[in-house]
Amino acid sequence: MEEILGIVQGMEPITLDEMSGVKLMNRIDTKYVVTETQLRDILMRIRDAYYAQEVEGNRLSPYSTVYYDTPDLTMYLIHHDRHLVRDKVRVRTYVDSHLTFCEVKHKNNKGRTKKKRIKVEAIPNILDNPEAAAFLAEKQPYPIGTLSPHLVTIFDRFTLVNYGKTERLTIDCNLRFENLRSGNKASMAPLAVMELKQDGRAHSLLKDVLFDMRIRPFKVSKYCIGTCLTRPEVKQNRFKKKLRRMEKLKTMAAPPIAGDCGSSPQ
Repeated sequence: MEEILGIVQGMEPITLDEMSGVKLMNRIDTKYVVTETQLRDILMRIRDAYYAQEVEGNRLSPYSTVYYDTPDLTMYLIHHDRHLVRDKVRVRTYVDSHLTFCEVKHKNNKGRTKKKRIKVEAIPNILDNPEAAAFLAEKQPYPIGTLSPHLVTIFDRFTLVNYGKTERLTIDCNLRFENLRSGNKASMAPLAVMELKQDGRAHSLLKDVLFDMRIRPFKVSKYCIGTCLTRPEVKQNRFKKKLRRMEKLKTMAAPPIAGDCGSSPQ
């Protein structure tokens, strides 16, 4: 991880104000899951063509997110069962800046995702905040009384933007989960989740690199994966292939056993 941070710190910086000017009107979003070794190689190949977001001198931003759901995990199950229209309710904290937002993500039947949020004070249950409760009552379909905190996700994020300012790339590392209902904890380390947001009309150096490295897109929801890992009893048939793929990647990332002279996996 230190080597990855060193590469990002060596990239040209871009400020938050400059990032806000990167407007992708014909946006295509694509996710990938990679090992830290793959991530290092990717960054080495794109470092001279991308800026790294810098906030108060920091290139790495820690995030903490609490997802809310109903007692029977309706939002999780709707996603699992491939419903096109779905919602997620979460409270996200930007740890360094101590800013917290209550957010609703709504995905429509055309695959478009809209996010609405308000700034709030960080408290254990956001529903105890009258302003947040009123916001959620208006912006999402579930009765407020049925919602409660379910899953905490914690990760560190790098944000890159290409020199042409036609794409943004978020890279989430050190992903950890804590289930507030079961008490179970889990981790995706040493895997990282990359999300590429690009102008559909523009060429992408990153996609060229990923194609060359045979890294395929990997649709993944941190909320759903975290739920699977911390609540193994819940329905997860649809996600089993993704979980197996992640385990295979983890095996690839594991250090060789002492005395093992076999060839390493590609």
